Order: sequence, then C-alpha cells, then structure tokens
Amino acid sequence: MRRSTITGLTAAVLLGMSGVVTGQSKVEPGVAKEFREEIEPLLQDYCFDCHGDGSHKGDLSMDKFKDLSSHLNDHEHWFRVWQNVRTQLMPPADEEFQPNLAERKLLTGWIEKQVFKLDPKNPDPGRVTIRRLNRAEYRNTVLDVVGVSFNVNDNFPPDDTGFGFDTVGDALSLSPLLLEKYLAASEEIAAQALPTGAGKPKPIVIDPGNFRERGNNTQSARFMEADQDHTVGADRKFEADGRYAYEVSYEVRSEGGRPRGQTATWRILVDGKELHKVGVHSDRGDRGTFKGELDLPKGDHQFEFHIEPGEQGEGSGVTGVRVAEVKLTRDATSNWELYPESYRKIFIKGFPPQGEKEQAGYMREIVENFATLVFRRPAEKGTVDRLTALALKRAKEKDRKFVDGVKFAVTAALTSPRFLFRSEVQAEPDNPGRVVAVDEFALASRLSYFLWSSAPDVELYEHAKEGTLRANLRAQVDRMISDEKAERMVANFVGQWLRARDLRGLSIDVRRILHERNKREAERVFNQGVRHDMRIETEMFFRHILLENRPVLELLNARYSFLNENLARFYQVPRVKGREFRKVEFGEESKGRGGILGQGTFLIVTSNPTRTSPVKRGLFVLDNILGTPSPPAPPDVPELAQAKREIENGTMRQLMELHRGKPLCKSCHARMDPIGLALENFNAIGQWRDREEGQEIDTAGKLVTGESYGSVMELKEILASSRKQDFYRCLTEKMLTYALGRGVEYYDAPTVDSIVERLNKSGEGMKELVYGIVESVPFQKRRGDGSRLAK
Repeated sequence: MRRSTITGLTAAVLLGMSGVVTGQSKVEPGVAKEFREEIEPLLQDYCFDCHGDGSHKGDLSMDKFKDLSSHLNDHEHWFRVWQNVRTQLMPPADEEFQPNLAERKLLTGWIEKQVFKLDPKNPDPGRVTIRRLNRAEYRNTVLDVVGVSFNVNDNFPPDDTGFGFDTVGDALSLSPLLLEKYLAASEEIAAQALPTGAGKPKPIVIDPGNFRERGNNTQSARFMEADQDHTVGADRKFEADGRYAYEVSYEVRSEGGRPRGQTATWRILVDGKELHKVGVHSDRGDRGTFKGELDLPKGDHQFEFHIEPGEQGEGSGVTGVRVAEVKLTRDATSNWELYPESYRKIFIKGFPPQGEKEQAGYMREIVENFATLVFRRPAEKGTVDRLTALALKRAKEKDRKFVDGVKFAVTAALTSPRFLFRSEVQAEPDNPGRVVAVDEFALASRLSYFLWSSAPDVELYEHAKEGTLRANLRAQVDRMISDEKAERMVANFVGQWLRARDLRGLSIDVRRILHERNKREAERVFNQGVRHDMRIETEMFFRHILLENRPVLELLNARYSFLNENLARFYQVPRVKGREFRKVEFGEESKGRGGILGQGTFLIVTSNPTRTSPVKRGLFVLDNILGTPSPPAPPDVPELAQAKREIENGTMRQLMELHRGKPLCKSCHARMDPIGLALENFNAIGQWRDREEGQEIDTAGKLVTGESYGSVMELKEILASSRKQDFYRCLTEKMLTYALGRGVEYYDAPTVDSIVERLNKSGEGMKELVYGIVESVPFQKRRGDGSRLAK
C-alpha cells in the first residue's frame, strides 16, 4: 500500500475543479473533489503498483489520459475496473493489501453514479430489438393456440444465438428464405388444423418399427427374439379423454432356422398394465389379433411389448414375435367430437349456420377470435374487416366451402408480422422520450414466453384485458410455474445455460475413454439411453428447485439428484431400481455427486471427445457459475499435445502445470485450471475414478480469489459460501438475458443488485429469483421510441 505524491491524475482533477479542461464537457467541482479525496486514494493504494506510474499490466493504465472529463467518458476503461473490483478479482488475492468491503462498495458505487450515471431509483429498462418467435416458441404457440403439432426442426433452420441464448432479439433475424418457409408452414398448419374429411373416425396407427428398446435403438417390435429378455415401447400423447378401440396383430415365427423346444412369454402393456400375454413356442407357429377397448385420459401414454425367455431349446435359429400392426380408434358420443381439437378451437361455436348473413357474422367472429389469440392482443377492427372480407371471398369461389375461407384467414394470420414478431405497442406514442410501463397485453406475452415459451393462455389474457395482471402478478407466476408447460422454460433455459441441449449430438469416443477395445461393450456402459437420462436428471433437478422454491445454492451443493436405475448404475449409486426417475439422497459412498457440477450433463459437455478438459471445465465455471469470464486466448498458444511429448504418461495435472508454465498461458490458466483440476476425479463421460495413469488424482487447488480446497466437494462449498454473491449475480444475469431477449449491460447493475439483495433476504428461494425478474424495471417497462437513452 502506498500514496504517491501529486500525479498527472491529481493535476487533471485540480484543473477540472477550476473548469480548465479540454474534454467534451466540464467535470462538476463536486465530482472532482469527491474523486480526489475518496476515489484516487483507493486507486493509488490498491491499483497503481500494476496500473499506474508507468505500469500497465493487462493493457490497463489508470494515469494515461488527457483530462478527467475524457477519463470519465471512457466507459470501457471504467467497466473493466468496476467488473474486476466487484467480483474481487482485483487486486489479486496474493497482494498483501486488500480493500475491505466498504472500500469496494465505495469505488463501484462511485463508478456507477458518476461514470455510468446510473439512478437506482429510476433504472434504465434498456433497448430490446423486436423479437421474432424462435423455433421452440413458434412450435409451442402453434400447439397451444391452434392445436397443431408442427415439426419446426424439419421445416425451419436453427436459430442463431446471442449471449448464449436463442431468445435474444438481435440474433433473431428474418431472411427471405425463412419468410418463404413461414408462408409454406402457415398453409400446412391451416391444412392440419382444418383437415379435409374431418368428422370421420381416424385411427391412430403406430408403426411397429417405432417401438424401440431404451439404450438399443436397433431393437424394435418388428421382430422380438425369444432368447433375450427385453421391452420395446412407444410414447403417444392424446389430446382428449376418451374410450379407444385397439387392435394388435402379431405373428410367431423363426429366423435363421427353427430351434426345437424354445419358449418365451410375450406381453402387451399400456402404461405398465398388462392387457394380454401369449405363450411363444418354436414348435408351433401362431398368429392372431387382439382387440379390446381402453379408457385413456388426456396426456402421455406408453405402449409396450415385453418378451421373457423360457426354455432355450436346441438347434440353430431363433424364434420370436413379429408385430404386424398397432391401431387405436377413438369412440365419440357426437359427430362434433370426431373433429380434431384444432378444428374445435377455431370453430368456436360449432358448425357454421345456414344463411349468407349468418355465415358472414360467424366468419367475423372466427376471424376476430383467432387473430386476437395469435396476435396476443385484441385484433384491430380494420385488420379483422380485411381478413373477414378475404375469407368470405375465398369461401364463395367455385367448389369452395365455408371452411376454405376459414383456412385462408388462418393462413393469413399466421404469416402476419404480428404473429411472427413479439411487437409491443408504445404506451405513450406522443411522448417518445419517456420510459413507460408496457401495457398488460405486452406484459402477459413477456411473462408467458419467459415461463412457457408460448403465448398467453385464456386466464392471462383475461387479466390483461381487465387490467388486473400486475395486481395478480405473483399469483399468476405461481400458477404458471406449477403448470406442466413450465417444463419448456426449464428445458430451454437449462438446455442453453448448462448446454444440456448439446449432450445428444456430442462426439464421444467411449472406447478410448474407458480403455475398452470392444465397441459393443463400451456402448453397453455409455449410450444414447444414458445421455437421455442425464439430460432428464439435469432438467428434473432444476425443476424441483424451482417448483419447491428450494434455495438457489442447492444448484451447487445439493446432496441429492433425480435418477433411475439406468443412470444410477452408470454413476455407481446403489439401491435404485426401476425406469422411473425419483429423488435420490447421496451418502458418503456417492463420491462427488450432488449439484450441477456432479452431473453427467455438465461433465460431458465440458470434456473433449477422448479425455477430460480442465480448461473447458474451469472456463465453464468462470463463465456460467461465477460470471467472471476469462479473456480470449492469445494467438500461437502451444497445444497441450506439446506438453504430452515432454512428459510421457503424465497425469492431466502434470500436463497442465507444464502448459501453464509457458509465458503466454500463465495468466489465464491460473484462473481456469485449478477449478477444472478439482473435477478430475470425473472422467470424460462423468464416471468417478481415483487414479489416472496409475497415479492418485490430486484435486487440490486455489481460486484466483484466494480460497483453497482439497476436493470437488470443498470447491462446491466455497462456490456456495464465499463466492455465492458471484453465483447469484451470474445466475440472475443469465436468466435476465433469457427473459429480456438482450444481453445484460452496465446500466442493468441496479436491477441485478436488487435481485441479488432479494435472494440474500428471502431465504434464497429460486422462486424469488423469478419474482425479482418479472417485477424488475427491464421486464415491466420499456424505453420510449426515439428516446435519448436508445443510443
């Protein structure tokens, strides 16, 4: 710690006080005095050894500037200072003298007030580019509003991302090619919603090839071998309660010869309940069709076939069961019930009436209702008039019917910018300079696309229409979080924040990771079934913490997770049986498990195809847990392979220490490597190990902020204790980005700080984070069009 004599900085301040400055604007005398007496001494004491008096580590100098006015206008400079001081990255932990908490708050608070010009009582809501519906939002909106399940993955290109999320408006552009695809999609959706021949019973046919065994995608119901105990299944979602007549046709046959005396039992199951069973015998052929009726409630149902071996028999070949057809037909008590849900959603009063005048009136009702739903606010009279006129004109054309006019109106509405984009009406169009609250229809849309990735439902819309949504905001948030549609938010947010979306398509060389030469044996350990279960684990874990309002810190240090038998076996967690996921408490034998850092999802997406990557794991924690990203790597950095050539059979720690010894690598890797090496007990597919290359794995380390730990469990506790403010801030910024559709900027600091403070005061429940976001100024308000703030 030191105090320098009068410096160029002090001289500039003194000049600023007298008004003799040459910058763009004069510094107020009070600001200059505050800087000289309170801020400059802090910078001299803690920063100038590295960033002043000729030193400029990290290309940051605090005394090279023309005058104080221009210095204060250098937002990029002060943003770096502010960010590093508030996250305690600077001064470095190994420096003897450190500012106390009050001094850090004084410096960051001064930067926010005098440099960033932030007003905590009137935060800037920021600018949001008008947001196009991304693929997930388009699919969900069409499903919820129209009642049609549309395959967006096959019809639209992947969305670009910004700040890690595909909800960011600046990344959601609209190309001419995508516009053409939207036009084609609207016609297809209208045809599916109002199908020709609707009203006739249409059977649901499940192709036997779609019945698959979990973890073995090659096994289907087209031939189920009698010498292997296995189950194949297919899931289907039913849109309404009903009684269904079913037919299952099958044949017992042999392939590759006919063994003698081979037996098995083959069963048909629906939702785990056995409907029929067949005794299979190789000495006699058999075929038949089972028929019956089922009462199935609305929702997801699982149809399965299970074969259990009996006697193995003698001779070559194998006997099995071939499923020929699976068909279900819904019974209906009225003709209107035979029409699909999408049809009944659009034809709000049933069949069209007789008479031209009556049909014109009904057409207008249909158009106004549908346009209001898809535009997410009351459709304007002129728009309804034009759409209705076009629809009636189409219905009167030769060989056309009333429904053809409705199809035309549906197609037109689904290609409107008011559907494709989440536009918001300026509350005070004659006063564009003001920051104003968004209207309640816009608020309902912001809320529903945040928590459901879809349009507002009837209850939300009615609150917006009556002007009561803000008064009932928390009750609506609670209702929406409890709804199954909130699983979309979990899948989309967690899928991008923790990269769970990437897990399925990652290239992984399991044989090299497990040192297993036999590919089939390697895939028995790790396959697509395990990947699927890992993603479900991560999503259920986050959903539980949100739904039960558990402490946010349990994301890091929970001693439980959600497992089924398959994933528990992979993790070597005992006493978990069955395919269903359930909450599993971890004991001492479950080494390192608990929290997102012990889940396969995180451990795999931060590894390389053939080995672990302490760099990727450490960088991920810095970026997504602590919110303190490392600067990009300099050019011409030597590869880790170079270190491997210098140390034969070295452990990852030994290789990283050699790599970190390179002058180009030291500064960044000192931040990343200790975190990544703490996770080295987990291999590249997330399994626990104690040794590497015959040596005990050393996981001890020290964060750049000074905290030491000996294991991954101790690292988790540090992240959840001394670094919890960083985690709160980082998670808040990630969720704000997802919800607002833009990156978090320096002017959002008051909003972020207020939400973090709420987490500190409220018992740290996850719902409080959601409440904080939906009640925040950026979520509730918008800049006026043409505002001076929108630079």
